[in-house]
Order: sequence, then C-alpha cells, then structure tokens
Amino acid sequence: MKTMTIITAATLGIAGLCGIASAQRDPAYAAARASGQVGEQPDGYLGLVGAGSGEYRALVNNINIQRKAAYTQKATATGATVEQLAFTSGCNLIAQTAPGEKYRTPDGVWKTRTAAAPERDSRCV
Repeated sequence: MKTMTIITAATLGIAGLCGIASAQRDPAYAAARASGQVGEQPDGYLGLVGAGSGEYRALVNNINIQRKAAYTQKATATGATVEQLAFTSGCNLIAQTAPGEKYRTPDGVWKTRTAAAPERDSRCV
C-alpha cells in the first residue's frame, strides 16, 4: 500500500511541481546550476555544493521553501506524506539533470552528471 501511495503521490505531485521547476529556471538559478554551485539532492531539495556564498545560500533557501510548500500542498491533497512527495521529486529532479550539472548520490557524494544516467536511490522508479 505504501508503494502505491508513493506512486500515486508521485504521479499527482510531479505534475503540480513542474510549474515550480520551470519557475526556478530564472537566470540566477540557471547560472548557479551551470557553474556547479548548487545541485539536486535525493530528498527533493536543492543543495549547496561546498560552502557556497551568501547569495547562493539565499537562492537555495528560497527555492527549498517553495518546494516544501508545493510538497505540503500536494501531500494534503493526495494523502501522501511530504517526505514521500519530496523523495519522489528528488528521484525525478536528479533524473532530469543535464550533463555538467551537479547532483548528490544516495550515499551523499556530489557528482557531476555525464551523458550516462545519474546514480539514484534504488527505490526510484
């Protein structure tokens, strides 16, 4: 039943999160991703790669606040948990990274995406 809830939540949640992901592609966000200063994480939130400047920390915090709000809204609407939606989104956001962008592997290591598929949690579908 939990797997079904995660899949259902993912299906319903990702559609609503696509708009947020598109909105996050503003010039500062795109530049931070392209320069490897920020990257996607398995927990569905954006992370700082290294210490990061105050500007990058503010950018990551702002985006993560938006993501948590979207996850919370979708969780309430679907009966899933925020964590389930965030995890599923993390799976998808990592899969959508472009070559050259950073992502965090399930064991916590930052990697740069190549043309090959990124390393994702084995529970990602």
